[in-house]
Amino acid sequence: MSRIARRSFAEIRAALLARQELALVDVREEAPYASGHPLFAVNIPLSRLELEIYARIPRRSTPVTVYDDGEGLAERAAERLRELGYADVALLEGGLAGWREAGGELFIDVNAPSKSFGELVESRRHTPSLAAEEVKALLDEKADVVVLDARRFDEYQTMSIPGGVSVPGAELVLRVRELAPNPATRVIVNCAGRTRSIIGTQSLINAGIPNPVTALRNGTIGWTLAGQQLEHGQSRRFGAVSAGTRALAAESAGRVADQAGVGRAGLADLARWREEAGRTTYLFDVRTPEEYEARHLPGSRQTPGGQLVQETDHYASVRGARLVLIDDDGVRANMSASWLAQMGWEVHVLDGLGAADFSERGVWAAPVPPAPTSEDVAPGTLRDWLAAGDTLLLDFTASANYVKRHIPGAWWALRAQLPQALEKLPPAERYVVTCGSSLLARYAVDELRALTGKPVFVLAGGTAAWIAAGLPLETGETALAEPRTDRYPRPYEGTDNPREAMQAYLEWEFGLVKQLGRDGTHGFFVI
Repeated sequence: MSRIARRSFAEIRAALLARQELALVDVREEAPYASGHPLFAVNIPLSRLELEIYARIPRRSTPVTVYDDGEGLAERAAERLRELGYADVALLEGGLAGWREAGGELFIDVNAPSKSFGELVESRRHTPSLAAEEVKALLDEKADVVVLDARRFDEYQTMSIPGGVSVPGAELVLRVRELAPNPATRVIVNCAGRTRSIIGTQSLINAGIPNPVTALRNGTIGWTLAGQQLEHGQSRRFGAVSAGTRALAAESAGRVADQAGVGRAGLADLARWREEAGRTTYLFDVRTPEEYEARHLPGSRQTPGGQLVQETDHYASVRGARLVLIDDDGVRANMSASWLAQMGWEVHVLDGLGAADFSERGVWAAPVPPAPTSEDVAPGTLRDWLAAGDTLLLDFTASANYVKRHIPGAWWALRAQLPQALEKLPPAERYVVTCGSSLLARYAVDELRALTGKPVFVLAGGTAAWIAAGLPLETGETALAEPRTDRYPRPYEGTDNPREAMQAYLEWEFGLVKQLGRDGTHGFFVI
C-alpha cells in the first residue's frame, strides 16, 4: 500500500472554486496529456521533472496532486517530488479515470484554459473577424490594410500571411499606431488558429485604437483550408516607437487594466510577497527577449506577454497563485495583466521602476536541483568507444531535436520509460547518456546504472559539444527505443498537416465555451 496520500476529484474541485492555491500535475508525456486532461491540469512529464518543477511550482509547500492514466508514473513522480522537498504531495484518487468517473470534464489539446478563454471572449464580445477569402481579396485589391501576426517570431517565420508583419500579441497596442498611422487603415490580426488573433484583435479594440480592427478568422489554418498560399521564411518585424506613441499606448493600456481589476504594486510589495510562506508569487517580465537580456529586474523570468496569456498553465502552474508583471513602458504589462485578471488570476503590475532597477543582464536560467554525481567522457573518446562496438549511447533530448540531428548510433529514449526502452536495446559493456547539453541526461545516470549494472558515463557538454568538435551527425528516426510521445503534433504548426486534422481542431475550439459551462470551475469573466 502506497504511503502517499490521495486527493479526490471533489477536493480538487472545491479548492478551484475557492481559488485556493493548488497544482494538479499530469506526469505523462505531452501527447497522452493532450488526448484528455482536466481544465487546470498542467503537464510536467516525469521525464523532465527536475528541469521544470522548481520554476513552475516554486513554493515547496504548495499542495501538489499528481496523476497518470494507469501507466505507473504518478507514484514515481510523487516520490521524486518529496525527495526534491515538496511537503504536500498527493495522488489524484483513481487517476485520470477516477476524475472521469466522478463526472469531471476532460479537455484535449494543450493550453486549454487560454484557448477556452479566447473562445469565451469572442462569444461575449463578438470580436469581429474576416474569412480568409475576404482578407485575400483585400490584399489582392491593394486595399489600405496591414496584417499583424500575433505569434512568436519563430512561428511567423515558419509560415505567414502574404505581407504580414510579426508583432507578438503583447506588442500590438504599443506598436500598432506606428504600423498603421492612418486611422482609416484596416488592421487584421492573425495567428495560426484562433486564440491569439481573437485576444490580439480584442486588445486593440479594448485599448480604443481608432482603426477598424478584425481578426483573420481561423488564422493560417483558415487560410490553408481556403486553398490559399502562405509565405515562408519572412523577417518583417515591428520597429521602434516614438515617445508620443508610447505615452498614448500607456494611457490606454492602464485604463484597460484598471477596468479588469488589475492591482498596482511597488518593489516593497514585491519584497513582502516573496517572503510569504503560504503564497506563491510569480514575477514575469513581459517585454521582448532582447530587452530582457539587455537589462532586467533581478529574480524576474522573461515571458513575452502574448505567450504568457496563451500558455499561462505552462509558466504559472500553480492555479490560484499571485502574478506580478513587469515592463518599462506601462503598456505590455498592463495589457497582458488585463487578460490574466479576466482569466481568474490575482495579477499586479509593478509600477515605479527606474532604469537602475533593471540591473541584471543575460538570459533567464531555470532553477534545477543538483544532478547526481557522474563521470564525463569527451566527444573524441565517445567516438572511439562507439567505433569499438562495446558502447551504447542514449539520447534523452526532445524527439524533434533527435530527428533533426543526432550522433550516429544514438538511441532516442524517454527517461521515464527507461526499463521498457532497455528491453528493446542491444546489450552493451558501457553506456553513455546525452541530450542537447547533457543537463537532463545527468539525472538518468543512477537509474540507468541500477537497471543495467554497467558503467554509465555522461557526454561532456552533450550533443552540442559533439557538434562543436566537428564530428559527424545523422538525421531522421534512425533508432527510436519507443514512440515519440513527448510532443503532441499540433494541427496548427507547420505546413504539412492533414486538412482533416486542421478542421477537427477548429471544431474542437468552437465547442470550448460549452465545455467551460459543463466544467464550471474556470472563474473567467470578460470586460
